[in-house]
Amino acid sequence: MKKILALAAVAALTAGVSAYAANPFSDVTPSDWAYQAVVDLSEQGVVEGYPDGTFKGERNITRYEMAQIIARMLAKEDQLNAEQRATLDKLAGEYADELANLGVRVSNLEKKVGNIYWSGDARMRYQNKATDDDSWNGRMRINVKGQVNDSTYVQGRLNATMDFKKSEDDSDVQFDQLFANHDFGSVATVRLGRQPVEFGDQGGWLYGDTFGADAAQVTFHAGQKVDVTAGYGRFNTSDYGKNVEDQDAFYARGAAKLGDGKLGVDYIKFTGDKKANTAAGYELMGANLTIPVQDFRVFGEYWKNTTTDSDYDTAWNAGIGYGKLNLKKPGSFAIDVAYNDVDKGIYFGGTGLQTNVLSYLTKDTATNVTFWNAIAEVALQKNVYLHGEYAFDVSTEGNTKSEEDAWTVSLNYKF
Repeated sequence: MKKILALAAVAALTAGVSAYAANPFSDVTPSDWAYQAVVDLSEQGVVEGYPDGTFKGERNITRYEMAQIIARMLAKEDQLNAEQRATLDKLAGEYADELANLGVRVSNLEKKVGNIYWSGDARMRYQNKATDDDSWNGRMRINVKGQVNDSTYVQGRLNATMDFKKSEDDSDVQFDQLFANHDFGSVATVRLGRQPVEFGDQGGWLYGDTFGADAAQVTFHAGQKVDVTAGYGRFNTSDYGKNVEDQDAFYARGAAKLGDGKLGVDYIKFTGDKKANTAAGYELMGANLTIPVQDFRVFGEYWKNTTTDSDYDTAWNAGIGYGKLNLKKPGSFAIDVAYNDVDKGIYFGGTGLQTNVLSYLTKDTATNVTFWNAIAEVALQKNVYLHGEYAFDVSTEGNTKSEEDAWTVSLNYKF
């Protein structure tokens, strides 16, 4: 597109923002059909010329130049009406990559018409399970974020799932997250409501269910390298059912960056009588460490139940990974392989792993499960990636059924 045409379109978008101003460019004359548009946008600071004082309206405009114009318009968004903001929103989405390269943070683009921002994801997945039938299912999640002011937003998520192998009524639509987020400067963040909570270094293997926790949570930020989080509420999903879901729990997390590596510590305390229910009264403590080695990373984690009388009171894993998934770069990938050893006295259900070998601890009589777990992801196109997991060499103690491996593969979309 010719630069002069692009600027005429932008001028139509910002009509009424400024008044007539003097001509700043030597090669734009009052007889040019887009003269007023160019002059107005120059006065607003939306467009700039070249060092020699020319505008060069007949040359083709680059995406980078257009992104610069959009970035300057975003700074004047509060002066636009609803229709103009809607058009600017579409432009910002189209040139999001170029804006990011210019240093315009994506969060600045989230202030959409009416301060509402929409995003989401979808997947098509096949699961070959260890303790259940296989499954072919789909899911779509829609996130909506309402920006209340500069320090507060409210966010919710609509989760629609469907099992393609079962009857037509085997679908479910739920609002699986709804929380308010308050930032107190750079010091602390408070969240209230149903929010994501994850424990475990590989896929949230200890707990990472989509329904998270109904909790009040505060995170303290000690500079850019240390965060401390504490929360109180209820975990919403467990293979043990109400024995966990009806139990209040206190949890705390600490995370510190060590150069390019990271160290984490975790604490979970279920407040009920430990003799009354499966997880009530449990006190769990964990620590994890990730160390990068060039393009590789080495990670490990250890958990201990300090309250159970059983010998099955620990869990640990150790693994190695390579690569990094970048949804903007087709061909980028990440692979992680870990060995896991999980006792019954640690696991309270709701794993974030997409294989289900840990259900031997809840659905059967197993007191311990060991297995290797491999997770691989590759970006096929921009915002489209393939995810695979494979749990193999599965071994159990106390289990009345034969052990089976489990695997899953899914095609995922971000939007």
